Amino acid sequence: MAASTTIAFALIACTLCFMSGTSLARLTPNFYSKTCPQVFEVVGSVVRAAVSRERRMGASLLRLHFHDCFVNGCDASILLDDTPTFRGEKTAAPNNNSVRGFDVIDMIKSNVERVCPGVVSCADILAITALKSVVALGGPTWEVKLGRRDSKTASFSAANGGAIPSPQSSLTNLINTFRAVGLSAHDMVALSGAHTIGQARCTSFRAHVYNDSNIDSLFAILRQSNCPRSPGSGDNNLAPLDISTPTRFDNHYYKNLIMHQGLLHSDQQLLSGGFTGSLVERYSVNPMSFRVDFAAAMVNMGDIRPLTGANGEIRKNCRVVNS
Repeated sequence: MAASTTIAFALIACTLCFMSGTSLARLTPNFYSKTCPQVFEVVGSVVRAAVSRERRMGASLLRLHFHDCFVNGCDASILLDDTPTFRGEKTAAPNNNSVRGFDVIDMIKSNVERVCPGVVSCADILAITALKSVVALGGPTWEVKLGRRDSKTASFSAANGGAIPSPQSSLTNLINTFRAVGLSAHDMVALSGAHTIGQARCTSFRAHVYNDSNIDSLFAILRQSNCPRSPGSGDNNLAPLDISTPTRFDNHYYKNLIMHQGLLHSDQQLLSGGFTGSLVERYSVNPMSFRVDFAAAMVNMGDIRPLTGANGEIRKNCRVVNS
């Protein structure tokens, strides 16, 4: 009896191992090597042109991939427009009047469809676009795993319910939010380095620059000058997330944190923990360590709950499900 039970458990364990690896096994860097070998160059050419026109766009396109993956996985649900039957994710609090770059994704999808019709998913386009955006701003490269398919729906409630890390988050909240999607505290600190590029609205940093004590006083005054204390006044005024090199992907974000010049409450929280604080210190003096860890964390994030096989679809238009 004991021997047969052991064998049964072993067979179950093997089956579970195979099943758990199935979806990720379908994600591979050479997924389109035969069906659309031009996809990286097609995406890259549009991204380079968009970033050349507006450097901030690189950060915006990277952020689309983040906000997509944290809500029910990397499935391009963030790209879906509202319909009479469901409310999409674009107007959820973390995204409304905040996420942007949808027109660039539309152009990329149109160009990809022209050379490889019905082959490349919008979810994979977001993943490749994130890579090309980082590279365009001087950041590291990584091997993007591909083979995701697109969702047929979106979830306003999930996007609005705390799945996306908040700029007001405590360190514990940040760790738990990343852990909920299978990412470690190490991944979290590395991925937070994406704030070396881009800008944030006054509504995201107002409380930090007026109420927090762990902020350089002169930096706080500088940011207050463009962000009035009263809500409703200057809400959409922008400030760079990285005061030093806002359009270059480097490690100055971490240098800023050491000087207590993080723009967001959540940014400065990274310095408050022993492990996370030590990573901030390491990245601030070792840019290569940051680049390597950021690249690895981007691969990990891209693995969050992908739709593969017969799940989902390959959308013809990233804004709407296929009819």
